[in-house]
Amino acid sequence: MDKILIRGLEIPACHGVNPPEKVNLQPFIFDVDIAADFYRAAKRDDLSLTVNYSSACRLITEVVSSNTFDLIEKLAYECVFALFENFSSVSGISLTVWKPQAPMKRKFSNVGVTVSLKRESVYLSLGSSLGDKKAVLDTAIEKLNKTRGISVQKVSEYIATEPYGGVAKNEFLNCAVQISTILPPHTLLDEIQRIEAECGRVRNKRWEDRTLDIDIIFYGDKTIRDERLTVPHRDWNNRDFVKIPLKSIAPQLF
Repeated sequence: MDKILIRGLEIPACHGVNPPEKVNLQPFIFDVDIAADFYRAAKRDDLSLTVNYSSACRLITEVVSSNTFDLIEKLAYECVFALFENFSSVSGISLTVWKPQAPMKRKFSNVGVTVSLKRESVYLSLGSSLGDKKAVLDTAIEKLNKTRGISVQKVSEYIATEPYGGVAKNEFLNCAVQISTILPPHTLLDEIQRIEAECGRVRNKRWEDRTLDIDIIFYGDKTIRDERLTVPHRDWNNRDFVKIPLKSIAPQLF
């Protein structure tokens, strides 16, 4: 993948936990790798077909200069989010913030943090068996699309399905959703569980009737197996309530 490289972008600003840092300017230095396909730009020698590094520097400067954060971790994430939101052709960003004048009593040359995020295509399965099921799914999709770092790309038709697992008794309403996201898998899971809770999900017994269930079926081409998350989702290909909606928006997966 092609990359735009920015090195040593120095911006005076006020960020830090200590009160003097919030009023006294100090230098923050940025190194940024921006991944994008700029073959067409090179072929045509056309600035409009690539990421304008001058515009990227102005955007970082605006974020850094117009805010005051306690943590450089927060500063780094805000800059990365802003770059993704303003440059749709960007597929990945790695950004390092250096704070050479950090108030420490030890001798050091520099301290910094790095944030690396990649834009991924993710497929979700949504289901509801309690309350106004359609309204619940509509609300969940709206909340997904309003979550920073997530953009809803496609939504399947809603289908009615029989309960699965032998515990739930009510008919489900299900759909599949394709999202584009820069959130890492477990961060995405945290946001999904927040949305489930906001829509009334209570976790008592596995496979019981629930207001909202959102599962990550595919996260790019990643394979994940840990105590919190299994991707691709376990046994997805044997579940019609997952397969039928998913096939309608992503036939290439079958």
